[in-house]
Amino acid sequence: MKTKQERTIYLEDTPRQDALERCLNLMELTDITEDVEVQNAVGRITAEPVYACASNPHFHASAMDGIAVRAKDTETAHESNPLRLKEEADFEYVDTGNPIPHGFDAVIMIEDVNEVTDGELEIIAPAVPWQRIRPIGEDITYGEMLLSQGHKIRPVDAGALLAASVKEVKVIRKPAVRIYPSGSELVSPHEPLKSGKLIEFNGTIFSEMVKEWGGEPELMPIVKDDPEAIRAALSEGVEAADIVIINAGSSAGSKDFTAGVIEEMGEVITHGIATRPGKPVVIGKVNGTIVIGIPGYPVSAYFVMEWFVEPLICRFLDVPVPEREKLTVHAGRRIVSSMGSEDFIRVNIGYVNGRFVANPLTRSASVTMSLVKADGIVTLPADQLGVEQGEKMTAVLTKPRTEIQSSVLFSGSHDLSVDILSSHLKKEDGLTRIIASHTGSMAGLMAIKRGEAHLTGLHLFDPATGTYNLPYIEKFLRNMKLVLLPFLQRQQGLMVPKGNPYSIQNISHIAEKEARYVNRQKGAGTRMLFDHLLKENGLKPENITGYNREMFTHLSVAAEVKMEARAVGMGIYSAAQAMDLDFIPVEEESYDLLMTQEFFESKQGRLLFHTLKSRQFKESVEQLGGYTVNDNLEARYIKI
Repeated sequence: MKTKQERTIYLEDTPRQDALERCLNLMELTDITEDVEVQNAVGRITAEPVYACASNPHFHASAMDGIAVRAKDTETAHESNPLRLKEEADFEYVDTGNPIPHGFDAVIMIEDVNEVTDGELEIIAPAVPWQRIRPIGEDITYGEMLLSQGHKIRPVDAGALLAASVKEVKVIRKPAVRIYPSGSELVSPHEPLKSGKLIEFNGTIFSEMVKEWGGEPELMPIVKDDPEAIRAALSEGVEAADIVIINAGSSAGSKDFTAGVIEEMGEVITHGIATRPGKPVVIGKVNGTIVIGIPGYPVSAYFVMEWFVEPLICRFLDVPVPEREKLTVHAGRRIVSSMGSEDFIRVNIGYVNGRFVANPLTRSASVTMSLVKADGIVTLPADQLGVEQGEKMTAVLTKPRTEIQSSVLFSGSHDLSVDILSSHLKKEDGLTRIIASHTGSMAGLMAIKRGEAHLTGLHLFDPATGTYNLPYIEKFLRNMKLVLLPFLQRQQGLMVPKGNPYSIQNISHIAEKEARYVNRQKGAGTRMLFDHLLKENGLKPENITGYNREMFTHLSVAAEVKMEARAVGMGIYSAAQAMDLDFIPVEEESYDLLMTQEFFESKQGRLLFHTLKSRQFKESVEQLGGYTVNDNLEARYIKI
C-alpha cells in the first residue's frame, strides 16, 4: 500500500521566469564536444572556429572553356588586324576548372576565337593578364576562418568546408534526453486498446520536439505508477542522459510520485508554477543530471516542454532560443482569465475587414486538437482578469502568417460538410482553408454582424413562418449587404445506441422512458429546433433528464451517446453514421451559408463559391449520408 510519505502533496506558484532561471542554473556544461565528419555535420553547432586546411582553388584555374595564352603576345590583335595563334606555341585549349598551363597568363573564351586551320586560331581582341583565370585562393585561402564558434552548420557551409579540405569539425554534441512516459493506464500505440486504457502519445511529441531543437531523444518504455519503478527509471536515466523527463505523476494526486522520488534521490528546486495550463511541473536534479517532471495532460506537457526543455537544450548548445513571429490581433469574443496565473490561450486567427481577429479554442489542458488547430498562442499576464471583445492582444504564431492570412474564418453551426469544404479549398490553391469555431447559428449571425468572421453556417427554424434562416437574418443583420447560399438539406433526428435498447421513437419517448439526453449549447440551431419540438409535444426542459448537459458539435453529442446505453441526442444523420448509431429521422432542415457581399466578391469568396458548385465536393458530402446538396446553387443577395 502506498503511504502519504511516498508522494509529495504540495504545489508552489513560482513565477515561470523564476522557475526557468533556477532550471538553467542547474546545468553543468562539461564534456560537451565531439568530432564529426563534415558530411554528417549539417545542423550541428561548431564548438570552436573552423579554419581552411587548403586554398580553393589551390592552383590557378581557368574560369571558362577557351584557350590559354600569353597576354603580351596578343597585344596587336584587332578587328582590322586579326592575330593568328598556333597551338602549343601560342595557345593551349583549356576547359573550365583546368589548371593554367605553365607560361600562360590569360584565357580567351572559346566563343571569341575563330578556327582558321587545324591547329591554328584567329583572335580579333587582345587579352589582359589574368583575364578569366581564377587565382589560387580566389574562393578560400589556406588558414582563413571559415566558420566561427557557435555557428549552426548549413548545407552550403558543409560544401565550403569540404572545398577547403576540412574533413572533420568539432561540434557541440547533441544533449541526450531520456523520456520516460509514466502511468499504469497507458499502453503503447501498437498495443490493442481496451476500456480504461489510454494510448501513450506524449512521448512521441516530446521526442520530435527534442529533435527539432537539436537534442538526441531516447523514448523509453512506459513506467508504472509505482515509486520503486520510478526510482529504477531515474537511477538508470541520470547515468545515461543530460536531461531526464518523466511524463505524468508530477501533480499531487494519489498516484503522483515524481516529486517525492526526485526529492528522495536528489533535490527539487521547483514544484508548481503560476501558469494555466502547466502548473504541476517538477524541476530537480539527481546525481548532477537535470530531471523534469512534466504534467500528463498533453497541452500542459507541450507548454512545459517549450518553457523549460527547449531553453535547456539551447543553453547546452550555446545558441539563443529562437524568436517566434508575433502578431497583433483583436479578440473575437470576450476571454475570461483568473488572477494569479499566466494564462496561455490557444487561438484561431483570421484576417477580417482589414484586421486580424483571434477566437479562443477550448481551454482544457487535455485537448490535443486545440494545439493542432491553433494558429497562435495569446499570453495573459497573471495580473490580468481577461480581455474584452475587440481588445488588442499579442499572439505568438504557431503557423506561417501567409497561411493565416489566407484562412476563411467560420463561426456558426457545426456541420461535417464544412470540414470537407475546407479540405477541398486547400486542394484548390494550396493555401486557403476554413478555420471553424463551432459557436452555434445565433453566435455565427452575431459574428458576421460584428465583422469577426467571413462565413457562418445557419439552420435557424422560425416557428412563426415555418421557414429557415431568413427571418433571423432580417431581424438581426439590418443595414448590411449580405449573400446567402442555400447550400444543402440535411436530416436531423434522434441518435441512439446501436439496436435502440430503449426503443426511442420520438421526442415524447425521451421523457417517458427517462432516457439521458445530450443537448447542444445555447444558441445552436439544433437546440432551438429541439426546444420547438418539446413545446409542440407539450414538454418542458425540466421534463428531460440531462437537458443541461451541453456539447458543441454533432460528433461530440454522438460520441456521448455511443458511450451510454440510456443516452439519446439530437443531431444530423452523418454524425450518427460516423459513430455507428441508430437514427430516428425527425426533420429535414435547410443548412445555409451566409457572408458579406464584400467577402463573396473577394478572391477567397469566389474560390469558395466555385468549390461549393463542383461535382467532386457535392459527391464527397453526399457520401456521408443524410444530405441533399443543392444542384443549382445560386447566390442570393440580401440588403436589409
